[in-house]
Amino acid sequence: MIKDLFIAFFRSGILGFGGGPSAIPLVHREVVITYKWMTDEEFSDVLALANALPGPINTKMAGYIGWRVHGFLGMISALVATVIPTVVLMIVFLTILTTHKDKPWVEGMTNAVVPVVGVLMGILTWDFIVKSKDTLGWKWTVIIVIASLIILELLGIHPAIVIVTLLCVALLSGGKKRKARGEN
Repeated sequence: MIKDLFIAFFRSGILGFGGGPSAIPLVHREVVITYKWMTDEEFSDVLALANALPGPINTKMAGYIGWRVHGFLGMISALVATVIPTVVLMIVFLTILTTHKDKPWVEGMTNAVVPVVGVLMGILTWDFIVKSKDTLGWKWTVIIVIASLIILELLGIHPAIVIVTLLCVALLSGGKKRKARGEN
């Protein structure tokens, strides 16, 4: 189990070039699809919580998922697997980029990363929207997406505030539904 945690987070760490957002779909694939440690809903909850907290998203997700799957040793394994590829690649890439910073291929490589991250985040977002029809329904999903876009883009509210607000609403409405069904 610890070996699987290390492999899953090492793979997503080494292939997720471009920062945390580019690795999220890779972590999702490892955690939900390959090893089935979580459902899509559980992963989206972890992602929302990790987005609301300060710091790199990969390490927050790795730490929590590792802890949940195999306790303290799982957390350490997932964190080390997440950080090592980044440290090694940063040293290698920064050495190369510093040596060749005036070359056009370096500028082209740097500019090529932005659309790739955008596409990966778009795919992950679309997957969550499609799957939300089973829990929220299309009407509420569309309302939340449009309201979030307005709040984030037009009003300039920080994303953490939107995420925490949505988490509170989900917790409060989930509690009401459980009480209505007679659960505690």
